[in-house]
Amino acid sequence: MIDELKPYPEYKDSGLPWVATLPNHWKVERAKGRFQKLNRPIRPEDETVTCFRDGTVTLRKNRRLRGFTEAIYELGYQGIRKGDLVIHAMDAFAGAVGVSDSDGKGSPIYGVCRPKFDDSPHYFAHVVREMSRTQWILALSRGIRERSTDFRFESFARQFVPLPPPDEQAAIVRFLDYANGKIDRAIRAKRKLIGLLNEQKQAIIHRAVTRGLDPNVKLKPSGIPWLGDVPEHWEIKRIKYLMNTRDRRSTTGDEVLLSMRKYHGLVPYHEHFHKPPQAATLKGFKLVKPGQIVVNRMQAGFGLIFSSTYDGLVSPDFGVFQPTGEVVPEFLAELFRSRDIRAQFQRESKGLGTGQSGFMRLYDDRIGIVHIAFPPFVDEQHMILSHLRDDVRGVENTIRLTEQEIALLLEYRTTQTAEVVTGKLDVREAAKRLPDGADENISPDDSIEDLIDEEITEEDEA
Repeated sequence: MIDELKPYPEYKDSGLPWVATLPNHWKVERAKGRFQKLNRPIRPEDETVTCFRDGTVTLRKNRRLRGFTEAIYELGYQGIRKGDLVIHAMDAFAGAVGVSDSDGKGSPIYGVCRPKFDDSPHYFAHVVREMSRTQWILALSRGIRERSTDFRFESFARQFVPLPPPDEQAAIVRFLDYANGKIDRAIRAKRKLIGLLNEQKQAIIHRAVTRGLDPNVKLKPSGIPWLGDVPEHWEIKRIKYLMNTRDRRSTTGDEVLLSMRKYHGLVPYHEHFHKPPQAATLKGFKLVKPGQIVVNRMQAGFGLIFSSTYDGLVSPDFGVFQPTGEVVPEFLAELFRSRDIRAQFQRESKGLGTGQSGFMRLYDDRIGIVHIAFPPFVDEQHMILSHLRDDVRGVENTIRLTEQEIALLLEYRTTQTAEVVTGKLDVREAAKRLPDGADENISPDDSIEDLIDEEITEEDEA
C-alpha cells in the first residue's frame, strides 16, 4: 500500500529537531496552543485505565490482570474519558502515548488532555509516538534514571508540533488505522501459527521425556495416579532427591542479567530487551552457574523452567537449583516443562487467585514433593535429548522464519507510520478510497504489544 503513495508537491524546513521537512502548507505550533490539560475527579464506578507502550490506552482488565503494581491508596488519580489523549510521563520515551478507548480513572503520572479546537487526538498520539521513536523525548529527559524521562503535559505543551489541516489529520488517522490494522492482523495470524507450532513441539518433547524413544518399551504402574504407567526400567523419585536449592547472591550486581523467555530459555537480558531492567540495582540478585536449573516461581506451571548455559544473575524471586546424582540438567528441565509435571506445579503453587490473574508461587518445598519418572542412565537421557533436537529442528526453523517475517512486518509498520505522520507521503486520496469499516482496528485484548511478544518474562512480576 505504501508503494502507491506519492510525496506532497512542495516541502519546507520544519524547524523541528526530530523531523527535517514538512509539507509546505502544514503549520507548526506549540502544543499548548492546541491542547488543554484535564484534571477530572474520579467517580465510584470508574475502573483503572492503563497507558501501554504500544500506544493502547484501555481498561486494565481488557489487556491482562497480572504484572501490575496495585496502588493501595489512589492518591491523585484522575478521571479519564474515551477520546482523551493520554501521555505516560515516565514511559512516553518508549511510546506510552495514546487515545483512551474507555472511560475510567488513571494514575497522576498520566497527562490527560483534549484538543481545544477540531484537531484529532489520534493524529497527535501518532506525532508524540514519532517523537519517541526518534528519541527526541529521551533527549529531553530530566529524569535521574538512565533511559527514564519526566515528559509531563507541561513538557508536551512546550513542544512545537506539526499541524496539518483538520481534514488532513483525519485522513492520516483513517489511512493508518486501515493500513496498520492489515499488518496487525497478519502478525496475529503468524503469532497463532507460532503457537500451533510450539504446541506441536511440546507434544514431541512430552512423548520423549515421559516414554523414551522406544514405542514398544514395556511399561509398569508408577504408583502415582496422575503419573500413570512409565517405562519399566525408569526410576520414580521425588524432585527433592534430584536437586538442591542454591541461594548465592551478587555483592556487586555487575554480572550478566539473565532473562527467562518462554520460547528461548534463559538468555542474556540485553540480547532481547532494549529497555533497562526495572530494578535500580542488581545487587542481591541470585547468582546462576551453567548446569543449574532456574524456576520462575510465579510461572512454573506455564513452563518457565530452564537449565542455564550462562554465568549470570536472575531475579531474587526465582528458584535456583543444582542437580545432583545421575541426571542431565537439560533433560530434567525438559521433563519439568512437560504437560503433566507443569500441571502438578500449578497444583502445588500457593498464594492468592488462580492462573495468570493470581499471585501464585511455587516454593522449594512444594517443588521437592512432586514425583517424576526418568531414565536412570545418563547415556539414555543424552540420547533422548539428541533425538529431540533432530525431531524438533524443522519445527523450530519454521518458527524462526515466521518470527523473522513478523520482525519485517513490524519494521514496515513503523516506517509507514513515520512517513505518513510527518508528511513524507500524501494519503489524502488513498484515505478517500478506503472501504466502509476501514477504521476497524484490532481489539484491546489482542493488541500489537501482545502480537509482538507473547512471551512471559520476569518483568511481568515487577
